Amino acid sequence: MPPNSESNGIETQPTSSANPSDATAATNNQFIVKYRKNYYDITKFLRKHPGGVNTLKGLQNSDMTARFMRAPPHSDAAMYLMKEYQIKDLPKKSTRNGHHHHHTNGIKETMEIVEEESEDKSNNNALDDSMEYLVDWSKAMLPQIPKIAPHYNEWVHKPVDRPLRLFGPSYLEMCTKTPWWLVPAFWIPVITSIIYTEFREPAVARDTVMTSMLALYFVAGIVMWTLLEYVLHRHVFHMQLNETTPPWLCTVHFLIHGLHHKVPFDPMRLVFPPLPAVIICLSLYTPLSLFVPKPRVLTAGALLGYLCYDLIHYYLHYGNPSFKHFYFLKRYHYQHHFAHQDAGYGVSNPLWDFVFDTKINLRKLTYHLKWK
Repeated sequence: MPPNSESNGIETQPTSSANPSDATAATNNQFIVKYRKNYYDITKFLRKHPGGVNTLKGLQNSDMTARFMRAPPHSDAAMYLMKEYQIKDLPKKSTRNGHHHHHTNGIKETMEIVEEESEDKSNNNALDDSMEYLVDWSKAMLPQIPKIAPHYNEWVHKPVDRPLRLFGPSYLEMCTKTPWWLVPAFWIPVITSIIYTEFREPAVARDTVMTSMLALYFVAGIVMWTLLEYVLHRHVFHMQLNETTPPWLCTVHFLIHGLHHKVPFDPMRLVFPPLPAVIICLSLYTPLSLFVPKPRVLTAGALLGYLCYDLIHYYLHYGNPSFKHFYFLKRYHYQHHFAHQDAGYGVSNPLWDFVFDTKINLRKLTYHLKWK
């Protein structure tokens, strides 16, 4: 399950010991575990697990209670998310040859019963009461947000793993879903066009001074984006909300960022749709052009920074990074999602988290996490 504070340790260390899996479960590639008195089908969660696939090694078709209790504490968000995978309709167990057998979805599971340890107050092993009764997940979500405004801030930070429909009309709903490849397909031609237009004349004239100056503006645009990314994420996407926040503001927050924290595994809502991105870009470019020389070059650099940010963000959620920097960023960003939502605002880089003291301290691991 998603981890708690990295400073206290988060991932469950992998182990080579395993109970023999039932043949049918293995055939169907189902990954069912028991925790305390409940059963969970985490088959679809394996590659989404912030602590990696390898930390779940040896748990298939077995009781994970003992290992879970020995692990560092899981966050409240992690425990809430765990409810998504609970097998609700579990038939009564039958006794055969002195052993208990459960039948779930036609799969016979023989679990090794592990004695439950006494509750450790340092380990959050209780599941939060669900707040999903506040909304109807079969209907469009955005119109429902004003109705739950007093509870919105608490609800939106309790993640779930289920389909989300934002708008009722299909033509609006379609605009809220963006495949990752659409972002580079749209923005690379725009950035390339600006660079070609602005650099062509000094390059032809072999004006090295002007070319160098334009290059500096371009780099400044990239740096400017990293700061803008931090400021937007911290002060807009994570604006201070409480039970007195106006319903319209809760709705705006959910639309621009809250939905991503509520359904963090939705692959079609991990990058920003081009249309609203263009509107925001133009609204920022207009005042910028009034007092900044060569605003188009500066904007091109900022757009490149934004493009890298969006693609990195998608990769952090669905990639299996081995390169050290991206491996660090994935762990760092997952900590922001599931344990420290009031810190770790840098997505493409943690530079400004260090500058403004909002960094998340990741503990050193003796093993390498894998997400495939």
